[in-house]
Amino acid sequence: MTFNPDADLSNNTTRRRGRNTAIAGGGVVGVLGIIALIAGPLLGIDLTGLLGGGAAPGGGTEPAGGSVIENCDTGQDANENVDCRMAGAQLALDDFWGENVENYSAPQLIVVDGATNTACGTASNAVGPFYCPPDLTVYIDPTFFQLMQQQFGASAGNLAQLYIVGHEWGHHIQNITGDMERYPNNGTGPDSNGVRIELQADCYAGAWIGQISQQTDADGDPYLVKPTEAEITDALNAAFVVGDDNIQEQSSGTVNPESFTHGSSEQRTDWFAQGFQNGLGVCAQPLTAAAGDL
Repeated sequence: MTFNPDADLSNNTTRRRGRNTAIAGGGVVGVLGIIALIAGPLLGIDLTGLLGGGAAPGGGTEPAGGSVIENCDTGQDANENVDCRMAGAQLALDDFWGENVENYSAPQLIVVDGATNTACGTASNAVGPFYCPPDLTVYIDPTFFQLMQQQFGASAGNLAQLYIVGHEWGHHIQNITGDMERYPNNGTGPDSNGVRIELQADCYAGAWIGQISQQTDADGDPYLVKPTEAEITDALNAAFVVGDDNIQEQSSGTVNPESFTHGSSEQRTDWFAQGFQNGLGVCAQPLTAAAGDL
Protein backbone atom coordinates (compact mmCIF):
# COMPACT_ATOMS: atom_id res chain seq x y z
CA MET A 1 0.00 0.00 0.00
CA THR A 2 1.37 3.43 -0.90
CA PHE A 3 -1.27 5.99 0.10
CA ASN A 4 -2.64 6.49 3.58
CA PRO A 5 -6.23 5.21 3.15
CA ASP A 6 -7.58 8.11 5.25
CA ALA A 7 -5.82 10.87 3.28
CA ASP A 8 -8.15 13.50 1.82
CA LEU A 9 -7.61 13.77 -1.95
CA SER A 10 -10.82 15.63 -2.72
CA ASN A 11 -9.00 18.90 -3.48
CA ASN A 12 -7.03 17.52 -6.41
CA THR A 13 -7.18 19.43 -9.71
CA THR A 14 -6.17 16.54 -11.98
CA ARG A 15 -8.32 16.27 -15.09
CA ARG A 16 -8.88 13.75 -17.86
CA ARG A 17 -8.72 14.47 -21.56
CA GLY A 18 -8.52 12.41 -24.74
CA ARG A 19 -10.23 10.79 -27.65
CA ASN A 20 -10.76 7.43 -25.96
CA THR A 21 -8.88 5.58 -28.70
CA ALA A 22 -5.92 3.42 -27.70
CA ILE A 23 -2.64 4.16 -29.47
CA ALA A 24 -0.70 1.15 -28.29
CA GLY A 25 -1.04 -1.76 -25.92
CA GLY A 26 -2.15 -5.33 -25.74
CA GLY A 27 0.38 -6.32 -28.37
CA VAL A 28 -0.76 -3.72 -30.94
CA VAL A 29 2.74 -2.25 -31.12
CA GLY A 30 5.72 -4.59 -30.70
CA VAL A 31 8.67 -3.93 -28.44
CA LEU A 32 10.81 -2.42 -31.18
CA GLY A 33 8.05 0.00 -32.09
CA ILE A 34 7.52 1.01 -28.49
CA ILE A 35 11.25 1.51 -27.97
CA ALA A 36 11.48 3.69 -31.06
CA LEU A 37 8.52 5.78 -29.94
CA ILE A 38 9.58 6.32 -26.35
CA ALA A 39 13.36 6.46 -26.55
CA GLY A 40 13.20 10.23 -27.00
CA PRO A 41 10.29 11.53 -24.98
CA LEU A 42 10.01 8.91 -22.23
CA LEU A 43 10.18 10.54 -18.83
CA GLY A 44 11.10 13.90 -20.30
CA ILE A 45 10.16 15.09 -23.74
CA ASP A 46 12.91 16.13 -26.15
CA LEU A 47 13.00 19.88 -25.69
CA THR A 48 14.51 20.68 -29.10
CA GLY A 49 12.69 23.72 -30.42
CA LEU A 50 10.34 23.92 -27.47
CA LEU A 51 12.24 26.24 -25.16
CA GLY A 52 11.70 29.00 -27.68
CA GLY A 53 7.98 28.33 -27.65
CA GLY A 54 7.72 26.33 -30.87
CA ALA A 55 5.46 23.31 -31.15
CA ALA A 56 6.56 19.84 -32.08
CA PRO A 57 5.30 18.31 -35.32
CA GLY A 58 1.81 16.94 -34.98
CA GLY A 59 1.01 19.25 -32.08
CA GLY A 60 -2.13 21.21 -31.56
CA THR A 61 -3.39 24.15 -29.63
CA GLU A 62 -6.01 22.32 -27.60
CA PRO A 63 -6.13 23.92 -24.14
CA ALA A 64 -5.22 21.97 -21.03
CA GLY A 65 -8.85 21.51 -19.98
CA GLY A 66 -10.78 18.28 -19.78
CA SER A 67 -13.21 16.66 -17.40
CA VAL A 68 -12.90 16.29 -13.65
CA ILE A 69 -11.71 12.88 -12.48
CA GLU A 70 -14.50 11.67 -10.23
CA ASN A 71 -14.53 9.44 -7.15
CA CYS A 72 -10.94 10.20 -6.20
CA ASP A 73 -11.53 11.45 -2.68
CA THR A 74 -9.37 9.31 -0.40
CA GLY A 75 -6.04 7.57 -0.23
CA GLN A 76 -7.90 4.28 -0.45
CA ASP A 77 -9.23 5.39 -3.85
CA ALA A 78 -5.64 6.07 -4.91
CA ASN A 79 -4.52 2.62 -3.80
CA GLU A 80 -7.26 0.99 -5.84
CA ASN A 81 -7.38 3.15 -8.97
CA VAL A 82 -4.47 4.38 -11.08
CA ASP A 83 -6.24 7.60 -12.16
CA CYS A 84 -6.82 8.44 -8.51
CA ARG A 85 -3.18 7.56 -7.80
CA MET A 86 -2.14 10.24 -10.27
CA ALA A 87 -4.53 12.71 -8.63
CA GLY A 88 -3.11 11.92 -5.21
CA ALA A 89 0.44 12.34 -6.50
CA GLN A 90 -0.48 15.80 -7.76
CA LEU A 91 -1.49 16.93 -4.26
CA ALA A 92 1.60 15.49 -2.59
CA LEU A 93 3.93 16.93 -5.23
CA ASP A 94 2.41 20.38 -5.01
CA ASP A 95 2.78 20.27 -1.23
CA PHE A 96 6.42 19.21 -1.48
CA TRP A 97 7.47 21.73 -4.09
CA GLY A 98 5.45 24.51 -2.47
CA GLU A 99 7.67 24.07 0.56
CA ASN A 100 10.91 23.96 -1.41
CA VAL A 101 10.55 26.46 -4.28
CA GLU A 102 9.88 30.11 -3.59
CA ASN A 103 6.77 31.40 -5.39
CA TYR A 104 6.04 27.91 -6.64
CA SER A 105 3.40 27.71 -9.35
CA ALA A 106 1.85 24.30 -9.96
CA PRO A 107 1.62 22.59 -13.34
CA GLN A 108 -1.60 21.06 -14.61
CA LEU A 109 -1.79 17.27 -14.61
CA ILE A 110 -3.77 15.69 -17.44
CA VAL A 111 -4.62 11.98 -17.38
CA VAL A 112 -4.80 11.05 -21.05
CA ASP A 113 -7.57 8.77 -22.20
CA GLY A 114 -6.24 7.29 -25.44
CA ALA A 115 -4.65 10.37 -27.01
CA THR A 116 -4.88 14.13 -27.01
CA ASN A 117 -3.17 17.06 -28.70
CA THR A 118 -0.68 19.24 -26.83
CA ALA A 119 1.63 22.10 -27.77
CA CYS A 120 4.41 19.48 -27.76
CA GLY A 121 2.72 16.91 -29.99
CA THR A 122 0.32 14.05 -29.34
CA ALA A 123 0.12 12.66 -25.82
CA SER A 124 -0.60 8.92 -25.65
CA ASN A 125 0.61 5.73 -24.02
CA ALA A 126 2.90 5.12 -27.02
CA VAL A 127 4.69 8.43 -26.52
CA GLY A 128 5.03 7.95 -22.79
CA PRO A 129 4.58 10.44 -19.94
CA PHE A 130 6.01 13.89 -20.58
CA TYR A 131 6.05 17.48 -19.44
CA CYS A 132 5.18 20.13 -22.05
CA PRO A 133 6.82 23.49 -21.21
CA PRO A 134 4.55 25.69 -23.38
CA ASP A 135 1.48 24.12 -21.74
CA LEU A 136 2.98 24.02 -18.22
CA THR A 137 1.35 20.59 -18.10
CA VAL A 138 2.29 17.00 -17.29
CA TYR A 139 0.56 14.44 -19.53
CA ILE A 140 0.25 10.78 -18.50
CA ASP A 141 -1.73 7.94 -20.05
CA PRO A 142 -1.83 5.39 -17.19
CA THR A 143 -1.98 2.46 -19.63
CA PHE A 144 1.69 3.26 -20.27
CA PHE A 145 2.49 1.52 -16.98
CA GLN A 146 1.06 -1.68 -18.45
CA LEU A 147 3.35 -1.25 -21.46
CA MET A 148 6.34 -0.97 -19.12
CA GLN A 149 5.34 -4.31 -17.64
CA GLN A 150 4.54 -6.03 -20.94
CA GLN A 151 7.30 -4.67 -23.15
CA PHE A 152 10.18 -4.03 -20.73
CA GLY A 153 9.54 -6.48 -17.91
CA ALA A 154 9.28 -3.68 -15.35
CA SER A 155 7.22 -4.38 -12.26
CA ALA A 156 5.82 -0.82 -12.52
CA GLY A 157 4.09 -0.95 -9.13
CA ASN A 158 2.56 1.96 -7.26
CA LEU A 159 5.79 3.63 -6.13
CA ALA A 160 7.38 3.18 -9.56
CA GLN A 161 4.40 5.01 -11.02
CA LEU A 162 4.88 7.83 -8.53
CA TYR A 163 8.57 8.02 -9.49
CA ILE A 164 7.53 8.61 -13.09
CA VAL A 165 5.09 11.37 -12.11
CA GLY A 166 7.72 12.90 -9.81
CA HIS A 167 10.26 12.90 -12.63
CA GLU A 168 7.91 14.86 -14.89
CA TRP A 169 7.19 17.32 -12.07
CA GLY A 170 10.94 17.77 -11.87
CA HIS A 171 10.92 19.08 -15.43
CA HIS A 172 8.31 21.65 -14.43
CA ILE A 173 10.60 22.78 -11.61
CA GLN A 174 13.47 23.09 -14.09
CA ASN A 175 11.23 25.17 -16.32
CA ILE A 176 9.97 27.62 -13.70
CA THR A 177 13.38 28.01 -12.03
CA GLY A 178 15.19 28.70 -15.32
CA ASP A 179 17.36 25.58 -15.48
CA MET A 180 15.93 24.61 -18.86
CA GLU A 181 16.95 27.99 -20.22
CA ARG A 182 20.40 27.83 -18.61
CA TYR A 183 21.02 24.34 -19.96
CA PRO A 184 19.40 24.30 -23.42
CA ASN A 185 19.48 21.37 -25.79
CA ASN A 186 23.00 20.99 -27.18
CA GLY A 187 22.73 17.61 -28.84
CA THR A 188 23.12 14.09 -27.52
CA GLY A 189 25.79 12.22 -25.63
CA PRO A 190 26.62 11.23 -22.05
CA ASP A 191 27.64 14.77 -21.07
CA SER A 192 24.91 16.60 -23.00
CA ASN A 193 22.56 19.09 -21.37
CA GLY A 194 19.68 16.78 -22.20
CA VAL A 195 21.15 13.96 -20.13
CA ARG A 196 21.97 16.38 -17.31
CA ILE A 197 18.40 17.69 -17.22
CA GLU A 198 17.00 14.15 -17.16
CA LEU A 199 19.30 12.99 -14.37
CA GLN A 200 18.41 16.02 -12.27
CA ALA A 201 14.71 15.19 -12.74
CA ASP A 202 15.46 11.65 -11.52
CA CYS A 203 17.16 13.17 -8.48
CA TYR A 204 14.16 15.43 -7.85
CA ALA A 205 11.84 12.41 -7.99
CA GLY A 206 14.04 10.56 -5.51
CA ALA A 207 14.13 13.55 -3.14
CA TRP A 208 10.34 13.79 -3.18
CA ILE A 209 9.88 10.07 -2.55
CA GLY A 210 12.41 10.29 0.27
CA GLN A 211 10.12 12.82 1.99
CA ILE A 212 6.88 11.33 0.72
CA SER A 213 5.41 10.34 4.07
CA GLN A 214 5.82 13.89 5.42
CA GLN A 215 3.35 15.54 3.03
CA THR A 216 0.00 15.97 4.77
CA ASP A 217 -3.57 16.92 3.93
CA ALA A 218 -5.55 19.72 5.57
CA ASP A 219 -6.30 17.50 8.58
CA GLY A 220 -2.63 16.67 9.10
CA ASP A 221 -2.95 13.12 7.81
CA PRO A 222 0.00 12.03 5.64
CA TYR A 223 -0.84 11.53 1.99
CA LEU A 224 1.43 8.51 1.75
CA VAL A 225 2.96 5.96 4.06
CA LYS A 226 6.70 5.36 4.28
CA PRO A 227 7.81 3.24 1.31
CA THR A 228 8.89 -0.32 1.92
CA GLU A 229 12.20 -1.68 0.69
CA ALA A 230 10.32 -3.67 -1.96
CA GLU A 231 8.59 -0.52 -3.22
CA ILE A 232 11.89 1.37 -3.39
CA THR A 233 13.41 -1.51 -5.36
CA ASP A 234 10.43 -1.33 -7.71
CA ALA A 235 10.99 2.39 -8.28
CA LEU A 236 14.70 1.81 -8.92
CA ASN A 237 13.75 -0.89 -11.42
CA ALA A 238 11.60 1.61 -13.31
CA ALA A 239 14.58 3.99 -13.49
CA PHE A 240 16.79 1.16 -14.72
CA VAL A 241 14.59 -0.06 -17.56
CA VAL A 242 14.32 3.42 -19.10
CA GLY A 243 18.07 3.97 -19.24
CA ASP A 244 19.36 4.76 -22.72
CA ASP A 245 21.72 1.78 -22.76
CA ASN A 246 18.97 -0.66 -21.78
CA ILE A 247 16.61 0.71 -24.43
CA GLN A 248 19.33 0.62 -27.10
CA GLU A 249 20.37 -2.90 -26.13
CA GLN A 250 16.80 -4.13 -26.51
CA SER A 251 16.20 -2.34 -29.79
CA SER A 252 19.45 -3.03 -31.64
CA GLY A 253 21.71 -5.15 -29.47
CA THR A 254 24.32 -2.40 -29.35
CA VAL A 255 24.89 0.64 -27.14
CA ASN A 256 26.02 4.03 -28.49
CA PRO A 257 26.65 6.50 -25.63
CA GLU A 258 27.03 9.38 -28.07
CA SER A 259 23.32 9.11 -28.85
CA PHE A 260 22.22 9.14 -25.18
CA THR A 261 19.41 11.59 -24.38
CA HIS A 262 18.40 10.51 -20.87
CA GLY A 263 21.38 8.74 -19.30
CA SER A 264 22.36 5.15 -18.69
CA SER A 265 20.45 2.79 -16.43
CA GLU A 266 23.22 3.07 -13.85
CA GLN A 267 23.11 6.88 -13.94
CA ARG A 268 19.33 7.03 -13.65
CA THR A 269 19.13 4.66 -10.71
CA ASP A 270 22.11 6.37 -9.03
CA TRP A 271 20.64 9.87 -9.23
CA PHE A 272 17.25 8.66 -8.06
CA ALA A 273 19.00 7.02 -5.10
CA GLN A 274 21.10 10.15 -4.45
CA GLY A 275 17.97 12.26 -4.17
CA PHE A 276 16.17 9.66 -2.06
CA GLN A 277 19.03 9.30 0.41
CA ASN A 278 20.37 12.87 0.54
CA GLY A 279 17.50 15.17 -0.42
CA LEU A 280 17.26 18.11 -2.78
CA GLY A 281 20.67 19.47 -1.80
CA VAL A 282 22.45 17.05 -4.12
CA CYS A 283 20.21 17.62 -7.12
CA ALA A 284 22.15 20.59 -8.51
CA GLN A 285 25.11 18.29 -9.12
CA PRO A 286 23.95 16.64 -12.37
CA LEU A 287 23.89 20.08 -14.01
CA THR A 288 27.26 21.22 -12.71
CA ALA A 289 29.34 18.01 -12.64
CA ALA A 290 32.47 17.91 -14.76
CA ALA A 291 32.44 15.84 -17.95
CA GLY A 292 32.65 12.19 -17.06
CA ASP A 293 31.53 12.73 -13.46
CA LEU A 294 27.83 12.24 -14.02
